[in-house]
Amino acid sequence: MTFSGATLSNFLLNGAAGTLIVSLGLVQIAAGMSSLQSGLLTLGYLVAILATIRVGEKLLQRFGPKRPMIWGSAIAGIGLGFYATPSTDAALANVPDDQAGAAAGIYKMASSLGNAIGVTISAALYVAAQAVNPDLIRSWGLFIGNQENVALRFGGAVGVLFNLFMVVVAIIAIMVTVPHERAEKRPEVPATPSIGS
Repeated sequence: MTFSGATLSNFLLNGAAGTLIVSLGLVQIAAGMSSLQSGLLTLGYLVAILATIRVGEKLLQRFGPKRPMIWGSAIAGIGLGFYATPSTDAALANVPDDQAGAAAGIYKMASSLGNAIGVTISAALYVAAQAVNPDLIRSWGLFIGNQENVALRFGGAVGVLFNLFMVVVAIIAIMVTVPHERAEKRPEVPATPSIGS
């Protein structure tokens, strides 16, 4: 159950990478940035993740996997560095040694699939929501300021809210399935021969 929860949360949090595609589209269209300029904005994201991976390891040692996984999910972005090591540990420490290779492959596949599916759905929602009639969006009173680009802003909001939903489901999966303490590998017990063999 712990492996499943850690893998599911890994899938969902990597799916929240769709936030990048939505935000990059928004800054290019609404703020007039070039693709290079908007791409450079993501360097901080990379640096933050790399800088906090070791912090996640220390948090795992001190608190076990559950709290750092929840904290990292709650502040997705720099928090993914907090999340990565405790999540991997929770997933792989709870499978038998003879299944560790398959479990690691499934865990890694979950992150890759989550990323691809999250980006695809976020981008689709972002574009589809822009087709809503701008006059209808204005009548809801959701957006203040410039009303010329409310359809674009509404599309961005829908795309980002989908990613927020994925993060909330990931946190619920962690709370339900991941124990507070790290799993200790149990020593292999040799099989006892059956009577008559």
